[in-house]
Amino acid sequence: MVPRLGLREFVCSLLKILRGRPRVPPSLEGNTLLATILDRRSVRSFGNRAIPDDVFAAILEAGRLAPSTVNLQTWSFAVFSAGEWQATFSRPVPFSAARAVIVMGDTHRDKTVLDVFPASPLVEYTVAVMNASLAAMNMNLAAEALGVASVMLSETGRSGFLDAAYLCRALRLPPGVIPLMTIVFGYPRGARPPMPPRLPLEQVAFGAQYCEPDPVAMHDWLAQMIAGYRASHLTSTFEAQLRLYRSKIGQAERDLQMLVFGNGSGAPPGTIQPPGDGPSGSD
Repeated sequence: MVPRLGLREFVCSLLKILRGRPRVPPSLEGNTLLATILDRRSVRSFGNRAIPDDVFAAILEAGRLAPSTVNLQTWSFAVFSAGEWQATFSRPVPFSAARAVIVMGDTHRDKTVLDVFPASPLVEYTVAVMNASLAAMNMNLAAEALGVASVMLSETGRSGFLDAAYLCRALRLPPGVIPLMTIVFGYPRGARPPMPPRLPLEQVAFGAQYCEPDPVAMHDWLAQMIAGYRASHLTSTFEAQLRLYRSKIGQAERDLQMLVFGNGSGAPPGTIQPPGDGPSGSD
């Protein structure tokens, strides 16, 4: 149950968001790379300016050169212009962005020469997710360094792991290739968003023993999340967004179970039933 905020708590929470700043030691304030990382924001409003081919090629190269477990490079990128996305999915790129990349965990490619995880599907999936996520973050930061804004999506426009089975069918992916997220890229329209509500470092970092969350800090973070969503989404609420996710989670769980562990029909993990052959086939 998402709590309701009174007017005073709503205003105070918004002010905390607007005052939020990264904590940078004075001795490091001039570090360009650190500023790029700490100043990055997820952007959901893009202008009409095209991304030059060389700039976008550099963003993809950053993804290709990301670190990975044992250098397995368990990722693939489905790369789209706005027109190619429209032709493939019959709808615009989310937020009218100029480019889109669907980032996938991919163990299929390595298996053509080397099967590292023959009897460990969960380890195989975890490695693929971890490595592909590193590649996604590399692309995100490279874009930021080149003046290109982006946002990583897991649901908007059926673009991420909550619609993995749908994307597997749409892209005709082989077993072992699982969509995780879509990153959309473009030049931002309007001002840079404020820093989203962040938990204090002392709530997420600890020493030799796990530290239980501080209830006051957690409530303060949730209040900022609710207030920030209300202020930036005039026709929706944080609770409504959670309901949308919850409405998809059950089917997404079943689809991912099938993709990772197999579908119980003797087919290998990652095998997707064609449309009309079961719940996962309905778009």
